[in-house]
Amino acid sequence: MIGSTTRLVAMIGTPIAQVKSPENFNTFFAANHEDRAMIPIDLRPEQVEDFVRSVRGWENLDGFVVTIPHKTAVARLLDELTPRAKFLGAANVVRRHADGRLSGDMTDGEGFIQAAKANGFFASGKSALLVGAGAAGRAIGHALAENGVSELFINDIDEVQAETLRCRLAVMFPDLLVGSGPIPQRAFDLVVNASPCGMLAADPLPVPENVITLIAPDGLAADVVTSPERTPFLDLAAQRGLTIQLGHEMAKAQLLALGGAMGVIGETPTDD
Repeated sequence: MIGSTTRLVAMIGTPIAQVKSPENFNTFFAANHEDRAMIPIDLRPEQVEDFVRSVRGWENLDGFVVTIPHKTAVARLLDELTPRAKFLGAANVVRRHADGRLSGDMTDGEGFIQAAKANGFFASGKSALLVGAGAAGRAIGHALAENGVSELFINDIDEVQAETLRCRLAVMFPDLLVGSGPIPQRAFDLVVNASPCGMLAADPLPVPENVITLIAPDGLAADVVTSPERTPFLDLAAQRGLTIQLGHEMAKAQLLALGGAMGVIGETPTDD
């Protein structure tokens, strides 16, 4: 039961019905007998700035999680960003301090890596194809580079966005072989769909079917889409006997990182 003493966190995005974080957080809060709750907010893009402004004075709100399509817009409105959020130009979690200051981080990449490890996939020395260079894709690409992939190829419908990410990663990780452009017809150890492709029944596959066929037998096919739970891309990969990673696995793996960034898991919120 949410009451006048309940500490709140929020999640903003649009659409919001498919997100799993409210369920994950509220289950955690209930299991730990905390008077806290997460509320999902379906927020139009043109109202993001107004929301962030109002949060500064929202005294019983400790922070909020950000999903598509607001991660880049939110990052521009915050007082402080972690180095990785600053590099990525996006934030998926915001902490509200007692004085109204807002600080942000970007944990999608961390969540992806932890979920991949739980599925038995370790990035070091592997080749990866990343489809989608939006906020989540940038975070995943950065995390894969940090975790030692030897080769990363980036594809996005926005070719400039993909090339921009390629250039920035090439500068930060000079030993990484990184490319961008049309999807090459070759084998990869990891294929990640970090685009919205697959959310709608009429969506095409994010990669050509023969690219799925060519994924290494001990490789991983991963998707960030959470609804449907299993996209046609993942269905085809599973039919081939490949290990697959569902979108909600990345969301669940981020629980501690998101909660820690907001100061609601792992520590008591402070008045700093």
